[in-house]
Amino acid sequence: MIRNPRNLLWLLPLLLLVTSPAWKPPLSAFLEPRGGYNPKLAQPEEDTPIQNFVMDRVAITMTTNGMEEWQIDAERAFTGERDHEIKMEEVSAMYIGTEKEPINIESRRGAYLINDRHLILTDHVKVSKPTKNQVMLSERLEYDDATKMLVSPGKVTILAPKMRLDAGRMDYDFSTEGYDFGNRVKVNL
Repeated sequence: MIRNPRNLLWLLPLLLLVTSPAWKPPLSAFLEPRGGYNPKLAQPEEDTPIQNFVMDRVAITMTTNGMEEWQIDAERAFTGERDHEIKMEEVSAMYIGTEKEPINIESRRGAYLINDRHLILTDHVKVSKPTKNQVMLSERLEYDDATKMLVSPGKVTILAPKMRLDAGRMDYDFSTEGYDFGNRVKVNL
């Protein structure tokens, strides 16, 4: 027999090896992860969560140096594909500044880029100057508040008493009230 109990210590690994078929399956089943693996959990979280919204009857006021210039109303507004973008439906914009004559703009769809202060109106855009009895029709109109430019990159029709103007493009500068037409301008008086 073994006279020193310390020599019995080598029997412990041998005993574990011989009895492993009995205890290994239940232990591995117990230690197995539950619920499967979701790779999205391994991804780091975004710094700013995406905030989606849908609102009815929205009013946006654009100001410059504390003075209100534009009042933009929409029947429905919701988040766009990019950050800081508001998409709108049934849009009505009015120039409410006191420095220039009033201007009313209507369109079926629009987008407002908050950081750039850029308004894009599409789908049957109608611009009217009630004091001069002028109406402009276009499919797309862009207003950049930083440069105070109103740009219509597509076909433009301006109707006034005893005048009709058709052009392929129009730029309007609010600071100088100057028009710049391009791409085959046609005027009927």
